Amino acid sequence: MRPSVLTCQESFGSYNRAVHKDTFARGTNAGGRAQRLELCLEFANTLHWHASERPHETLQNYEDFLAWTAAQRIVSPAELAALARLARAAQLAAAVYRRAISLREAIYRIFVARIAGKAPARNDADVLNRELLRALAHYRIEFDAEGPTWRRARQGPQLDGPLWPIVQSASELLLSQDLRERVGQCADPAGCGWLFLDLSKNRSRRWCSMQDCGNRAKQRRLQVRPK
Repeated sequence: MRPSVLTCQESFGSYNRAVHKDTFARGTNAGGRAQRLELCLEFANTLHWHASERPHETLQNYEDFLAWTAAQRIVSPAELAALARLARAAQLAAAVYRRAISLREAIYRIFVARIAGKAPARNDADVLNRELLRALAHYRIEFDAEGPTWRRARQGPQLDGPLWPIVQSASELLLSQDLRERVGQCADPAGCGWLFLDLSKNRSRRWCSMQDCGNRAKQRRLQVRPK
């Protein structure tokens, strides 16, 4: 769980992970692969208190979405500048923003359904598949010394380009037999709703962070403990 009100710098700074902009490329180790696939969960968590009755939106417009992708290193500084110029076409940027939010909520609900042992809603699967079809049109398989890997096709920046690595992350995580069962949700009863990839040895993680919801749960247990 995160504070209910954050500045853009505070909000996006907490997401600053070393995710290469060419996210379709495979990770070089297990930790890098997990981090790459966790991108979609980080995106789902941009709506704070997601499972509560009063969620807090951190992405108010396309510019906020672009700032988040920059913090995630999905786009390079040059691409960021180019996309910011393209975003001056307000109607086009607003349309991509609406797609981003729709994708985020679909991803969130799909993983929450899986955590509960349920099938995702058809509408959510349709949203993910539509965006996947769009994304795949911009990638190709190339061969190098290490073998085949995904590469982004050489082309100019597009407003919806930052969505493509997120879609790929969600798709790969859902298809990953060893990692998809490790997706968890914060157990905070107030509705934190934070999604995470539980890489603990015995899959015992319960909280978004022990410093946040985990600490509050500990304090509650202490308060009700008989004296």
